[in-house]
Amino acid sequence: MRQIPVALLLLVALAACTGKPPSSDTITGGNPQHGLDAIRRYGCGACHRIDGVPGAFGKVGPTLQNIGERAYVAGKLPNTPENLQTWIRFPQRVVPGSAMPDLGVSELDARDIAAYLYHQ
Repeated sequence: MRQIPVALLLLVALAACTGKPPSSDTITGGNPQHGLDAIRRYGCGACHRIDGVPGAFGKVGPTLQNIGERAYVAGKLPNTPENLQTWIRFPQRVVPGSAMPDLGVSELDARDIAAYLYHQ
């Protein structure tokens, strides 16, 4: 079996690395700007602090700052784009009795909101 020189492997690894995480729209399939609009429309800032959203200084729910760095969504779901979108759309199914109400968030709006939150 032929061995590949370590330097070659290192070169390939460096060429593949961009130094940037994937963009939020790539991760979620959503649009961060539309997400900002949806966050305002659904009134998320009444309960949550959300950076970049005027008037979003709520203290009922947790701050949504750096949500992409958290291990879990809703304290129970692994933090993936799909799970965040499920939580945004159906919080009462995920955690019955949660203070977060079902707001009738559409699938598209959930993708856009997740894109905005991961984009912060």
